[in-house]
Amino acid sequence: MSMNDVLSDMIARIKNGQRAMLQEVRCPASRLLEAVLKVLESEGYIGGFSRQDLGTGRSELQISLKYHEGEAVIKEIKRISRPGRRVYRAVDKLPKFHNGLGISVLSTSHGVMSDFEARQTNVGGEVLCSVF
Repeated sequence: MSMNDVLSDMIARIKNGQRAMLQEVRCPASRLLEAVLKVLESEGYIGGFSRQDLGTGRSELQISLKYHEGEAVIKEIKRISRPGRRVYRAVDKLPKFHNGLGISVLSTSHGVMSDFEARQTNVGGEVLCSVF
């Protein structure tokens, strides 16, 4: 069975894994998910991730979750742009989450990046998700 929204699936797996205090979660791999995870890793929200081949042309991502003093580092992660309702923002209209403490992950013409990087490179794009 094919999945329509792999990013929402990954976000749900991360939320559920953190509620259960798991050290790692797994999800089907895609280039979009790898790009989003690179942003989350560079911003310090996850411990890391790795891609593992399962054979038969399939692979999955192993995401190590990060905790600080017994609490999950990611307090809130939310999908903004969905397959039925895409959300695009210009660079001057990029939202700030939790007074700038959270980030939003954007898909731009220069690749997937955080809102801070998008402001520095002066590009807007599709707002994929917000993380705090």
